[in-house]
Amino acid sequence: MEFIDLKAQYRALKSDIDARIHKVLDHGQYIMGPEVAELEQKLAAYTGSKHCITCSSGTEALLMSLMALGIGPGDEVITTPFTFAATAEMIVLAGATPVFVDIERDTCLIDVSRIEAKITPRTKAIMPVSLYGQVCDMDAINALAARHGNISVIEDAAQSFGASYSGDTGVKRKSCNLSTIGCTSFFPSKPLGCYGDGGAIFTNDDALAKAMREIRVHGQERRYYHTRVGVGGRMDTIQCAVVLAKLERFDWEIERRLALGEAYRKLITEAGLPVQLITVRPDRDCVWAQFTVIVDNREALQKHLQAQGVPTAVHYPISLNRQPAYRNDASAGETVNSHWAGERVMSLPLSPDIDLATQQRVVSAIMRMTNK
Repeated sequence: MEFIDLKAQYRALKSDIDARIHKVLDHGQYIMGPEVAELEQKLAAYTGSKHCITCSSGTEALLMSLMALGIGPGDEVITTPFTFAATAEMIVLAGATPVFVDIERDTCLIDVSRIEAKITPRTKAIMPVSLYGQVCDMDAINALAARHGNISVIEDAAQSFGASYSGDTGVKRKSCNLSTIGCTSFFPSKPLGCYGDGGAIFTNDDALAKAMREIRVHGQERRYYHTRVGVGGRMDTIQCAVVLAKLERFDWEIERRLALGEAYRKLITEAGLPVQLITVRPDRDCVWAQFTVIVDNREALQKHLQAQGVPTAVHYPISLNRQPAYRNDASAGETVNSHWAGERVMSLPLSPDIDLATQQRVVSAIMRMTNK
């Protein structure tokens, strides 16, 4: 059993992916080839954003966004400690200070009710993380940022591309088009993945889009004319070609992720397993980049499942403010929910091409452990 079955996905899309890659090999424009602009246009249309800027990774997308906003030394960025290191890593590399706010126990998303207490005159951005495929309460975060003046909101949507959110408006909107800037990742295991590293940035702000396009190519406004400090942040043409091929059935894959998530939830509930499900708020959906549950005996359960041929993963075991690189003892004392979740979260196999029988096998394996 595969934790994420990328081989099955490739078999289903083989002719389209191969044709797209060979077209790049034929024209030879491996950097900033025509597929880059084509992908950006299609992704912007998908999200409803005015601008899409592809880049070399979801990590680089965060850094480029911070740079475009002029965030640096002396500035603070509010975020969650319950995320992958890249979130805080890019804040630190930009020269700013990450300020950690605890999560909700039922969703594992940043607790919006705790953000305002952490806002100071140095706060320049809030970076919520749309975790496991579910968007945070972005309307509430945007409203909070607006009340406090010049605070930007950057959605770290590495795991939620394709997810929908209605929030206060009641109108469905896509992840990555919910705030000042949205950033996503095309790492192979993401809902929309390439065959290496890649990412994208979304915004409706013309000036920010121009800045990020320049930052992406070493700060160049035109060739050899550098208007700002930049990075080598381009997404290569072949990776764009792969994502273009995968877009052809992406709507179907999102439908499958939603259905498979519901199937897992039903199977686990009907089996009466001692497993806490992640809550999905009624004003949004979850595209299940990882189908994650909360268990009290994780280590023993993982060993049991491994023996049964069922792979699992942990996203994430140690909150960032308890990591040596970002350790903050004061905030660690305030983020007890993040620590609690880190000791209990466990992700089960899920990808669009698995079937109900595979899910039943996973749940049955858990039952054999819990019924001992």
